[in-house]
Amino acid sequence: MIRAITLDLWDTVIHDDTDEPKRAAAGLLPKPAARRALMREALAAQCGVPAEIADAAYDVTDAAFNKVWHDQHVTWTVEERLSVLLGGLERELPETVLADVVAGIERMELEFMPDPVPGIGDALEALADRYPLGVVSDAIHAPGRHLRKWLERHDLLHHFRVCAFSDEVGRAKPHPDIFHHAAAGLGVEVSELLHVGDREHNDVRGPHALGMKAILFTATRARDRVGTTADAVCERAADLPAAVERLTGGGR
Repeated sequence: MIRAITLDLWDTVIHDDTDEPKRAAAGLLPKPAARRALMREALAAQCGVPAEIADAAYDVTDAAFNKVWHDQHVTWTVEERLSVLLGGLERELPETVLADVVAGIERMELEFMPDPVPGIGDALEALADRYPLGVVSDAIHAPGRHLRKWLERHDLLHHFRVCAFSDEVGRAKPHPDIFHHAAAGLGVEVSELLHVGDREHNDVRGPHALGMKAILFTATRARDRVGTTADAVCERAADLPAAVERLTGGGR
């Protein structure tokens, strides 16, 4: 029996990269280039590191982050990631300078916010009338505290009773700990959760391994639809409440 629902954020509630046109209109670099530029400029000013070396170090650190994320289900914080970069270069930045770079990277999605997935507000309102809701989301650059601010500024945070972010829980999807954390916050057993997200490995197979149900959400990212093992596929936020009701038979 499904007693609560958890949702991924990126490309489920937040339409990823819809902030990039806003940044471009303001004459700003795309986020990946802007992140590298912040670190490049700090390393050049404080340590005399050439731009090509700084960029190569950033690329290597990103590859290491992705390896740890996918294999160990841990998302380094931005500060941890940059500390790895500095360690590899055998360089140090003054604490205040490093803190400024970290803050600049972390707040990019608050300065020019990505948009909500179309219709997700109404879908959450309908679901919250019947089920306790939670967020289960990896924090890649924006930390959990900033993702809460994004939800609050779009009047969505009040729908969720718990937010399980990877930087706060210490584990990323599909590790069991992050789903157990959400279940505990919602007052249910993990097997009583239904999870909604856009990635087959993280949002479908991970929950299935814990005895959960899972809906693959394809409104803005549909590349995992072919061959999915999800209990249902939902193409629009407007259809999400009905997809949940079909899985529950109209009951909880």
